[in-house]
Amino acid sequence: MKPAQVAVIGAGYAGIAAAVELARRDHRVTLFEAGRVAGGRARRLGQAPRGLDNGQHLLLGAYRETLALMRSVGADPDRLLLRHPLALDVAGGVGLRLPAWPAPLHVLAGLATATGLDRSARARLLAAMLRLQLARFRVPAGMTVAAWLAATGQGPALVDGFWTPLVLAAMNTPPAKADMQILANVLRDSLAAGRAASDLLIPRTDLSALLPEPAIAWLGARGHAYRPGCRVQRIVPVDAGVDVDGQHFDGCVLATAPQHLSALLPADRSFDDLRSRVNSIAFQPIYTVYLRARTGARLPLPMMGLAGGIAQWVFDRGQFSDQEDLFAVVISGPGAHEAWDHAEIGQRVAAELAQQWPQLDGVEVLKVIAERRATFSCEAGMQRLRTDTPHARLRLAGDGVQNEYPATIEGAVRSGLTAARALDAGLKQENRT
Repeated sequence: MKPAQVAVIGAGYAGIAAAVELARRDHRVTLFEAGRVAGGRARRLGQAPRGLDNGQHLLLGAYRETLALMRSVGADPDRLLLRHPLALDVAGGVGLRLPAWPAPLHVLAGLATATGLDRSARARLLAAMLRLQLARFRVPAGMTVAAWLAATGQGPALVDGFWTPLVLAAMNTPPAKADMQILANVLRDSLAAGRAASDLLIPRTDLSALLPEPAIAWLGARGHAYRPGCRVQRIVPVDAGVDVDGQHFDGCVLATAPQHLSALLPADRSFDDLRSRVNSIAFQPIYTVYLRARTGARLPLPMMGLAGGIAQWVFDRGQFSDQEDLFAVVISGPGAHEAWDHAEIGQRVAAELAQQWPQLDGVEVLKVIAERRATFSCEAGMQRLRTDTPHARLRLAGDGVQNEYPATIEGAVRSGLTAARALDAGLKQENRT
């Protein structure tokens, strides 16, 4: 049987996953990317090896599909990722460190010894996690994280010092809006799974070199096409496939960010409902502040949290990459900082770091990156997009397309695999009939 010619539009993590999966299934792939650097919203800014990432991302040991995809294209996770037992230390808040014990003892020990909490608060935290596990990590449909926290009696110290930083890091959505079922899925696959599933995996390299660029090299070595700097303008469904800017393909996976998706959907009226749902998606911002400290400055851990200010998580990049004395500060979700200019944001972040860690006094603000639509708003009761469209040979992928995770690298990879497998199955079914 002659291989099908398929297009994948968007070389973010979803598009990369779809392209590799379609290539594995013996289709001929053309991968389009509007930018010059692959990775989508998790990419390198500027040239390797010294370019900064457009945001500080991390993975979990539970990200099985991402890790498997990395291995399949020759990107060794053991070399490219720093694996660290889960440690959520929030200065001015709660400290939780999981020992390297067998599951579930590691979680029980970590919860029982959490710092920054009195005995009563630790008991409530442990009881809430046990309650969630007994419910098999299922909660009522449409429940917010805030509603679940209230129902389990978590109290202000736990909500402000532990749950809010965790929810913003995992979902980039405030607890009052965030979908508790999605958070439960993340907790199920990390804290409630094998011990290694809860490990933090911090990229040692830039985000484009972590997976997208090795995957593109893997595709190129097998004769597939990659077209960087090629912004697709028009997609037209036809009886035997999809035309992409006038070039015919037997099928297509559309894997762009939601804010770019509406303009690319076919003008056919059968797509009006899908276009309306895409246009209704709400977004949440992420700001990343890069700072240079004096030589030899270090944090106690590669990743530390802050409470009570605008800075939430601080990454000491010298502990996991070759970027010595470089610190990345993440501000997730909405806040007053959105109205400030970058200079003010940088100054305030620098002051917060110096107040908490004197060794970081006098840091130089290098760059403030504002991704105002960094992720979709993972709100309770929201209807995620589906991979299928009104045209059987056009599939959708991206972290906002239906899967069990929030806007994460793993969610994007899973959606890309799902779209590729659905397109493959449809193409092969049509050939059989």
